[in-house]
Order: sequence, then structure tokens, then C-alpha cells
Amino acid sequence: MANTPQSKKRARQNERRNDINRARRSRIRTFLRKVEEAIASGDATAAKTALLAAEPELARGVTKGVLHKNTVSRKVSRLSARVKALAN
Repeated sequence: MANTPQSKKRARQNERRNDINRARRSRIRTFLRKVEEAIASGDATAAKTALLAAEPELARGVTKGVLHKNTVSRKVSRLSARVKALAN
């Protein structure tokens, strides 16, 4: 357990930040799941709109420090390729 006032405060901050980051990550996963479901259903227009909605969420995850920049870039690239293949 934390002993000094500074470490006690840091523990409180970490707990609060953990809750916020968990909510952000969950929200991003929800958007990704919607894209995956649209791709699985074979609906190209729904998949495209879901991807367009998911991209800003993923980018926000990068700016907030929840996800790494390259991770988001990879996910967007792979999803957009799958959506594009679905349209053809």
C-alpha cells in the first residue's frame, strides 16, 4: 500500500485513469465489432459506414494514449481492405 501522500495521490489518479481508459477501450472495441459484424453479414454499405464511424474513434484512442499509433494504423488498413474486397 502507498505510504507517502504523493504515492497515495498517484494511486488515486491511476485508479481514475484506469476507469477512463477502460471505458475508452471498450467504446473502441464496440465500434470495431460493428464493422466486423457488417463485414460478416456481407452488407458492403453498412460495413463502409461502420468503418467511417470507427476510424475517428480509433484515432481518438491514439491521441488519448489508449492505443499505439501503429496498432490503429494496422487495424484501419486491414479493415478497409476487407470492406473494399466486400464491395467488389
